[in-house]
Amino acid sequence: MGEAVEVWRGSVASWECDAMGHLNVRFYVARAMEGLAGLAAEMGMPQAFAADARATLMVRDQHIRFLREARPNAPLQMTGGVVEIGESEARVLLILRHVSGEIAASFQTVVAHVTARDGRAFPWPARVLARAQALKVEIPPEAAARSLGLGPVQSRASLVRAQELGLKRTALGAVRVEDCDVFGRMRTEMMMARLSDGVAHITAGQRPRASEHGGPDHGLRQGGAAVEYRLLHLDWPRAGDRVELRSGMSGGDARIRRLTHWLLDPETGRPWGVAEAIAVAFDLDTRKLITLSDQALAAANAQVIGGLTL
Repeated sequence: MGEAVEVWRGSVASWECDAMGHLNVRFYVARAMEGLAGLAAEMGMPQAFAADARATLMVRDQHIRFLREARPNAPLQMTGGVVEIGESEARVLLILRHVSGEIAASFQTVVAHVTARDGRAFPWPARVLARAQALKVEIPPEAAARSLGLGPVQSRASLVRAQELGLKRTALGAVRVEDCDVFGRMRTEMMMARLSDGVAHITAGQRPRASEHGGPDHGLRQGGAAVEYRLLHLDWPRAGDRVELRSGMSGGDARIRRLTHWLLDPETGRPWGVAEAIAVAFDLDTRKLITLSDQALAAANAQVIGGLTL
């Protein structure tokens, strides 16, 4: 095995944090994309994300674990390595750490080696394959999938099926020029931005009161956070394309809720991408997870949509 290399270093800005007081998931993914550019350079593709690139890396599938909160002004550092590499795809690992060494988040990302303009996959050059061997790493237990599977997916997502299942519309809009990368495709983190912005429409009016999870009704400030995500990119919208997010609860227990999201083209009904998330409720003062009472769990389970998958 080789060694992970540093691919990004920086800190958390206050404006990147959400109502929970920590780095929003969108900006975790933005950092992962910067880290991916750094890893591409280490693999022999230093201009992979430049406007005149002939070949680039396209994200197909991304698994994220959120392990330690990153709050304003927190200094962070990211390392990257290659887990496995095939003819035209690779699974890479990016790990974002606090200066203490604790993992803030991990990203297992499947990327394809593609032509920059039309996204057509083609084989890795020999120099990249050789350098990838020196960057080989193993996935540490903390970065492994925990509550989400990483197997192959044949998505059934469509606008028609979303309507049949009664999936709530949680976001609607259009892709802006500033949402796109230098190749004209919606940036990877912008898919996460739509999911993050839509979550409030799922949880509105559904979070339990303190008395429902065994505590007093006064004094508790409750929030929510994602602890694990899997995002699959099925197509890439461009500036002017419209996007519609349909979401719902697809499972859970007393400590976690499973959310499933379909990002769709409202014109054709086809999916741009799909995602699953594991979310938790937590006390904003103690920063500890909240376990639901039987009553609250029954109410949450009543919101689960049967048959909802990626």
